[in-house]
Amino acid sequence: MKSLYDVQQILKQFGIYVYLGKRIYDIELMQIEWKNLYDGRLIDRDTYLNGWRILKREHHIEESREGEL
Repeated sequence: MKSLYDVQQILKQFGIYVYLGKRIYDIELMQIEWKNLYDGRLIDRDTYLNGWRILKREHHIEESREGEL
C-alpha cells in the first residue's frame, strides 16, 4: 500500500465509499473510518499504521495547498 488510492480500495472492500466534494474533508473522514476498521479488528496493525501514515501525509499535502491560496 503506497497511495491514497490504495487506502480507498481497502475501504471499498468493506463497503465504505467516501466523497464529500472537498479532498481534505474526504481524507479526514477516511481517517475516521480507517480507525474504526482497526478498532473493530477488521484490519491488522501493520495495515492500519501504513494506511494511517498515507492518510496523514495526504492531509498534510492538502493543508499546504490550502495555505498557498
